Amino acid sequence: MEKPFDEFAEKYDAWFLKNKNVLGSEVLLIKRFLTKPGKTLSVGCGSGLFEHILRTEHDIDIKFGVEPAAQFAAIAEKRGMSVKIGHAEKLPYDDVEFDTVLQNGTPGYIDDLETAFREAFRVLKPGGHIVVADVPAESSYGLLYRLASVIGTWDDASLSALAPRHPYPIEFAAAARWRITADKVGLLRTAGFADLEYAQTLTRHPKFSDDSVEEPVEGFNRGDYVAIRARKP
Repeated sequence: MEKPFDEFAEKYDAWFLKNKNVLGSEVLLIKRFLTKPGKTLSVGCGSGLFEHILRTEHDIDIKFGVEPAAQFAAIAEKRGMSVKIGHAEKLPYDDVEFDTVLQNGTPGYIDDLETAFREAFRVLKPGGHIVVADVPAESSYGLLYRLASVIGTWDDASLSALAPRHPYPIEFAAAARWRITADKVGLLRTAGFADLEYAQTLTRHPKFSDDSVEEPVEGFNRGDYVAIRARKP
């Protein structure tokens, strides 16, 4: 799904930079599951913002990316990544190339997530891992984003008391297909993955999630950003 990302690429990065503690919390969540990740492919790498922070601040170097939006891919290239234009459902790589496949913030924007997980399985080496992270539909953020999408704007009296100071751009909230964690778990298992692990962050109400950076905690039952790591047998 290229739109709205080609049209609003700068707006997407600007939102993260206005919510630096949210960004910091999400980076720490991804870092938790990238211990010695080996050769890593970031699927839907966007502008490479997360990868840049992981490399420069946490010594985790993710060199390879796949991104459907050309404007985003160009920014990620400038940030030091090697990015191929493509989609999660048909990765432009040969079989068994990677130790880790990262889908950070992308599952909600992938139309056929089952096929995307099967593609990740295909390009992973035996014993490799997929790391999937995004906003669950059942979370506070997920519910708030869906409400804003239905209303069509954040500039509404019913949302003003609930929304963060800098809410997620409505273009991106409306474009997403929010999925509950259980659905993603089922699709990962169907694709052949095993040994699932879970971690979460952004455990405060969205209005207060940017107050400070959170360390991730185990589980998936109270975080607005949840990561799943699963292994290819």
